[in-house]
Amino acid sequence: MPCLLIADDHPLFRAALRQTARDALSGVDVLEAGTLEQALSLLEQHPQIDLVLLDLHMPDNHGLAGLAAIRAQFPGVAVVVVSANDDPRVVRRALDHGAAGYLPKSAGLDELRAAILAVLACETWLPPALRASVARAQSTPADTELAARLASLSPQQFRVLTLVAEGLLNKQIADRLGVQERTVKAHLTAIFERLGVRNRTQASGVLRALMLPDPSRRTEP
Repeated sequence: MPCLLIADDHPLFRAALRQTARDALSGVDVLEAGTLEQALSLLEQHPQIDLVLLDLHMPDNHGLAGLAAIRAQFPGVAVVVVSANDDPRVVRRALDHGAAGYLPKSAGLDELRAAILAVLACETWLPPALRASVARAQSTPADTELAARLASLSPQQFRVLTLVAEGLLNKQIADRLGVQERTVKAHLTAIFERLGVRNRTQASGVLRALMLPDPSRRTEP
């Protein structure tokens, strides 16, 4: 039976997604996470997960960084981005970074059902209202190159990169991952080479380039 992970920090929205998934697929197994850390932990614990419905703006997830993390560490899992941001340029960037679908939070339950069924059938899905505008939103060379460079990292290298971006030192990273410090240094050498950067600051900047503003938290000037 299919297994879905709903990663969103709003319990009521998770409940709506869960019910829609169960209406769409008989016997579907649904797991839930309220943070990116919880989502990654559940993906580690449950290799049978087929699909993640991912909110771009959960706690500890900033824009496309969580999507990149899931795609790097669990490349066999499909990801549908669920977001209040329906800017075609953002949708285009999400697709460039490996999303199998994109669903605005304003979408109806019928569209959510269609998205789940399409992606589980190995299709890419966008709501009809966005397809033309996303097709016109061309990928930028910088985004295409960034996506390719991040995709070249191994799962462990991506974990090291995220910890570097959090400001951890090599010894702290080694302790966190349960490896020796020289292993971390070897990973960093490979990361710098694959990302085309020279130091930790520049490597951290690669992840910062994936950050997006949360439209639901914008305030009036």
